[in-house]
Amino acid sequence: MYQAIVFLPLLGAIFAGFFGRLVGARACEVVTTTLLFVAAFLSWLAFYQVAIDGQDVRIELLSWIHSGELKTFWSLRIDTLTAVMLVVVTTVSSVVHLYSVGYMDEDPHKERFFAYLSLFTFAMLALVTADDLVQLFFGWEGVGLASYLLIGFWYQKPAANAAAIKAFIVNRVGDFGFALGIFAIFVVFGAVQYDTIFAAAPDQVGKTMAFLGYQVPILELVCFLLFMGAMGKSAQFLLHTWLPDAMEGPTPVSALIHAATMVTAGVYMVARLSPLFELAPYALAFVAIIGGTSAFFAATAAVVQTDIKRVIAYSTCSQLGYMFAAEGVGAFGAGMFHLFTHACFKALLFLCAGAVIHTLADNQDMRRMGGLRKVIPFTWVMMLIGSLALTGFPLTSGFFSKDFIIETTYGDHTAVGLYAYLTTLIAAFLTALYTWRMMFMTFEGNFKGGRKVLDHAHEPPWTMGVPLVILALGALFTGIGFQHLFIGTDQIGFWRDSLVTHEVAHHELPLWLTLSPTIAMTAGFLIAWYFYMWQPLYPFGLLKRFPAVNRFFLHAWYFDALYDFLFVRPAKRLGYFLWKFGDGKIIDGLGPDGVSARVVDITNRVVRLQTGYIYHYAFIMLIGVALFLTYFIFSGGGIAP
Repeated sequence: MYQAIVFLPLLGAIFAGFFGRLVGARACEVVTTTLLFVAAFLSWLAFYQVAIDGQDVRIELLSWIHSGELKTFWSLRIDTLTAVMLVVVTTVSSVVHLYSVGYMDEDPHKERFFAYLSLFTFAMLALVTADDLVQLFFGWEGVGLASYLLIGFWYQKPAANAAAIKAFIVNRVGDFGFALGIFAIFVVFGAVQYDTIFAAAPDQVGKTMAFLGYQVPILELVCFLLFMGAMGKSAQFLLHTWLPDAMEGPTPVSALIHAATMVTAGVYMVARLSPLFELAPYALAFVAIIGGTSAFFAATAAVVQTDIKRVIAYSTCSQLGYMFAAEGVGAFGAGMFHLFTHACFKALLFLCAGAVIHTLADNQDMRRMGGLRKVIPFTWVMMLIGSLALTGFPLTSGFFSKDFIIETTYGDHTAVGLYAYLTTLIAAFLTALYTWRMMFMTFEGNFKGGRKVLDHAHEPPWTMGVPLVILALGALFTGIGFQHLFIGTDQIGFWRDSLVTHEVAHHELPLWLTLSPTIAMTAGFLIAWYFYMWQPLYPFGLLKRFPAVNRFFLHAWYFDALYDFLFVRPAKRLGYFLWKFGDGKIIDGLGPDGVSARVVDITNRVVRLQTGYIYHYAFIMLIGVALFLTYFIFSGGGIAP
């Protein structure tokens, strides 16, 4: 069963990729989608057997790498943490496959698209079932490759190509640190298997190793390097710049990769390696600081975006910050719970945005929307459910997971915990503000896109509607249905040894702390209502009064411009210099181009001697004989008597 879960998507990718043109697009859609739904069904069955019944499994598939002391096997590690990720990955991927049948209906390259989707799902499943760091890295890089292919799927668009390259390069920055962390672990522990590392980790507490000329704590260094990879893959502060640009890919790609699966790989990795991070308090504090900063930073950027997909993209970055903030204060189960609930409502929001874009002939600008609630009421209801869950409306999934994180960061009773609490609380206010701003600009008021577009507006087909219903049910009920397992009184028995858990604190929380996330959410809703429903001209007045602030947030604190100035332009100038001077003038000029040019010059001159006249050849022969005799005489050879 577990082998089928992992390899059925790979089978679908091979079928669509190699035989798609032979069997046709419809066959590719049916086969890949069916295989994903089968994998999703088996994943839920595995969740029950492993997470609920406690039947952990280790399956060794094959011997992989044997080189010196490095010995790795391709093994499947199926415990509660894996089972949770299997459910998330396969469920979201299956509904995205079904949604794509309708969304990509007119695309001429559907076979390639479904092959890429299934390939990505396989890589993600290989990542979450890994039993050692080498297999984890294989899946890690696999999802990076697949995301590059999917973001740049419409390769005819220069913006899509640029976004794909940007995502690939920025992730390589984080992956460089991630690879160094794996190398350091092998140097220190002599192994890459999780169980071996976790068993030996306590003996390394307090020990140091040389790094860049300094003696640094081993576990702190290792965890910091590993977290660099998580920062890149999960688009956290400083390595976040690729995520908004990745919206150039098709909307189903955004829902699959940038809401529920690839971007959560970093959160999963920190949870999987929680026995290491638990022994590195400074690295764990850094995780919390980056998480809280990302939650606040991305929320400020989302407040002023006009592209509906970019609003949700920055929201994803912000919500991932919540997960890391929770893990940074040791609440690994809370971070995974928010990952679990967030997968439903964020994928729902992306797919609803895709339905709106599909309805409006590919328009993504919210300033050209409005009044769609009466035109596409089903899509409005689905997006309303996703928005309620995102903002943490009581009894929705986001209410249970996000509010618990805010309370947990305060309960850490440290300076880092207080920072994470304040940033996530402010982010909760901003989340409600930008979410309801998006809803009001899209569905309320008067339509601003022209009567011709509105006349052709319609609800999505059933292949796009059914996935919305499935995800909406998840957005409503995953919180109340799984709270007791992930973060409640049953969490220790639920998680067992798959991640570090702590005893549940039964003391009463202050009422103001419990109510603070709801109050922040309500305040954000009221301000959005006032700005975009009651006084819709007021935001324009604010833009005129504070244009610099608007530009600062609209350009996401100008990190793209800063990186362009510090890294991109110098790299381009260096590349241009090496191309024109180093390669062109020195290597080519003195090498192939120089030698070949001189040979051509000489041969051109020699060719001129070949005139075809006998008297010319006789004259040359006479000159040759004279030169020969002159050399012979002056070289001391003389003439024989």
